[in-house]
Amino acid sequence: MKTPGFRRSSWIGFVLLLFSWSAYANPPAAIPVEYYKLPNGLKVILSPDKHAPIVTVAVYYNIGFRIEPKDRTGFAHLFEHMMFQGSKNFKKGEFDKLTERNGGFNNGSTRFDFTNYFEVMPAHMLEPILWAEADRMKALDLNQASLTNQQGVVKNEVKVNVINRPYGGFPWLDMPQYANENWYNAHNFYGDLKDLDAAKLEDVERFFKTYYAPNNAALVIVGDFDMATAKKWIDKYFNAIPAAVLPQKPDLSEPQQLKEKRFTKVDSLINKPAIAIAYKMPDKNTPEYYAMGLISQLLVEGKDSRLYQRMVQQKGFTSNVNGGINYLGNMFNYNGPMLWMTDLIHDAAVQPDSIIAELDAAIADIDKNISTAGIDLAMVKMRSDLYDNLGGDYGIGLADLLATFALFEDNPGKVNTLEAAFKQVTPELVRKTISTYLRPENRTILIAQPAKTSAK
Repeated sequence: MKTPGFRRSSWIGFVLLLFSWSAYANPPAAIPVEYYKLPNGLKVILSPDKHAPIVTVAVYYNIGFRIEPKDRTGFAHLFEHMMFQGSKNFKKGEFDKLTERNGGFNNGSTRFDFTNYFEVMPAHMLEPILWAEADRMKALDLNQASLTNQQGVVKNEVKVNVINRPYGGFPWLDMPQYANENWYNAHNFYGDLKDLDAAKLEDVERFFKTYYAPNNAALVIVGDFDMATAKKWIDKYFNAIPAAVLPQKPDLSEPQQLKEKRFTKVDSLINKPAIAIAYKMPDKNTPEYYAMGLISQLLVEGKDSRLYQRMVQQKGFTSNVNGGINYLGNMFNYNGPMLWMTDLIHDAAVQPDSIIAELDAAIADIDKNISTAGIDLAMVKMRSDLYDNLGGDYGIGLADLLATFALFEDNPGKVNTLEAAFKQVTPELVRKTISTYLRPENRTILIAQPAKTSAK
């Protein structure tokens, strides 16, 4: 599950599709990054690219699923929806008309540590989009009718995606609640229905004033624009929006896990069992963090990966193996503790311990046989994933990394140093990372069991 929280699917015209392929098929070695801050604290990142006459505009707010207030579960996601209910000068539905009638699209999503909104448009529409984003940042139209409507929409989304869906929430929503101890990392990110019902209009207004302020946000423009003109418009529309007094950031730290944890969840909607296995990750930006990125490539990325070969090709346990770092995004766009996880649906005759044994054997195989050639292979796969992310989706992937590196590390230029960081990984570091993090005491196992099987 890579995109939970997205408001809806989107469409873009065939002409823009053609432009996107030609523009981003060969991303440059060094991505241009202009970074500055407005006096009100808004972080601005500009990355020009003249290959195609389109622009991607993204606004990221540093409020996401796990850092929402304790008495407001599901509020970050609810508020993502509220941002499409109109603003003071831009009534409900007008934002969609502005984008779609001009050949573009817009969307938004909620992730662990941010909520984002973005538009892909023909280049000449940059100024109207900046005006529209600024209008809802400074004057969102908050009213009881919109709140009541969106409470219903979000509750239905939870019912469709989780409660009434086989494997709903397994494991992307479930595993953090079992693996983590800190409430911020372990609560139900979608929110309890009773909490969503309890949200009052004054709560929404307070949430907006607190978290949707310029000093809690990053604005990114990627694509075909003139630098000086873009800066002039950004100053014109965003500079007068007042900053807010931001609350202290919550402590997201997790205690060290010292013992394997195992849980079973009964799901009356499924016919086959499933298993998910998660390990707590190294801290971001440590040498071990980058080593885990390459180990993940070897274990679960592609049909030549260790787990696909063992679970699918050799043992026939399943038809597919999922896995990776951060099921709500990628290994870069989060800001706190994270899990490396793998999961699969398997035949009832296959015992969970057989699957765990194959995972252990795959990890032991990397530990024993990792070489410079093996790291080079992982680097090739990592580079493919990275540049596919940076170059695809009309610049949305690049905007995502620029915004999150600005929000979390005050350094969007980091996008140009990622490959060098991975190149520092050695076989010795891979072995050290495996012995420190991919050990049974550091993992959580979650088994989804069909109701009829569990009753026997």
